[in-house]
Amino acid sequence: MPTLAEVLEAFPQGRLLINVKSRDPAEGEKLAAELNKLPAERRSNIMVYGGDEPIEIVRQQMPDIRTISRAAIKGCLLGYIGYGWSGVMPKACRNAMIMLPVNVAPWMWGWPDRFLNRMQAAGSEVFVLGPYRGGEFSTGIDTPEQLARLPQNYSGGIWINEIETIAPLVRK
Repeated sequence: MPTLAEVLEAFPQGRLLINVKSRDPAEGEKLAAELNKLPAERRSNIMVYGGDEPIEIVRQQMPDIRTISRAAIKGCLLGYIGYGWSGVMPKACRNAMIMLPVNVAPWMWGWPDRFLNRMQAAGSEVFVLGPYRGGEFSTGIDTPEQLARLPQNYSGGIWINEIETIAPLVRK
């Protein structure tokens, strides 16, 4: 497996999504130390997600990196459902990578366009996932039926695991 430095070197202009697989805060410290070596414009193309503990460290030490964890997803989405109608943006939704289950999306005030515009104005990017199923973390939009649940002119990101199934449908 390549190191983070090797990946950054191989894709100097690429947008990267880093998944911290553990819940060890020390991994967040190490990742933040490595990412802090990068220029700000390079960091703007990197997003990080994973366990609550390491992601909170990255978020604290590097507020310019878009991050998300289970705790942050819950805080963002529940807060937005509660008072998004007022235009108030929950702190957890700012400069974040918003992972939004397709069956929760219609609950977001202003879905889809106003919601996406508000998140963009808060420095966040939205990715729609497959449906939330009570406590189980959502998978990707992996079937034509799940993709059909998105609004006709949806302009945000789509989280997929089955690119060979979904890419031809998105191109249409």
